[in-house]
Amino acid sequence: MNFLTIGHRGVMGVEPENTLRSFVAAQEAGLDAIELDLHLSKDGALVVMHDTDVDRTTDGSGPIAEKTLSELRALDAGRGERVPVFEEVLEAVQAPLQAEIKDVQAARALAEVMNRRGLAGRVEVSSFHDEAIAEIKPLVPGVRTALIASRYTTDIVDRAVAAGAETVCLNIRRLTLEIVERARKADLRIIGWVVNTQDHLRLVRAFGLDGATTDHPDIKRTGRFTA
Repeated sequence: MNFLTIGHRGVMGVEPENTLRSFVAAQEAGLDAIELDLHLSKDGALVVMHDTDVDRTTDGSGPIAEKTLSELRALDAGRGERVPVFEEVLEAVQAPLQAEIKDVQAARALAEVMNRRGLAGRVEVSSFHDEAIAEIKPLVPGVRTALIASRYTTDIVDRAVAAGAETVCLNIRRLTLEIVERARKADLRIIGWVVNTQDHLRLVRAFGLDGATTDHPDIKRTGRFTA
């Protein structure tokens, strides 16, 4: 498989994260896939946002789970953008998606959309939560899954295998050759994040990873990030 460049929340280094504007910019930049984050609103809508509350990325405040979709829609998510729902992203871009389940409760809602729209081939499901990966596996036939980790040891490989994941998405700053070798022996793909500098990309290449998640489209479209 070719080396993948994955847009982190779209291209959050240059556009408001997890907005349609950011996702379209990632696709136009030629990134191979787009990563986004999913939560459930108070009324069960599958909304695209990273944090558990809206404070950092909108002009509102309070937990997502305590707001209806209508209330979330009234917020400015940056440059006049609105908080999107997952299905709007599916319509706005055609690129493959990596959908990260931030709220474990969102797994079933995501599975319903994926089955209804036949998305197993287009959407890879990722999460920091082993249980979210394990839950969605039997719900969506053929789904590809990825376990994400920031602080981890070699046990991340065992956890990924136990959850049925095909990929591990790992904080590049903590990656070691031992973990890479263990993951390869378990036939796991490895994606490094967040890769925003030439040094980080050199490290990704040196480890022979399968791809990199980045905040900036430059990693794909310029020679500045050559390994």
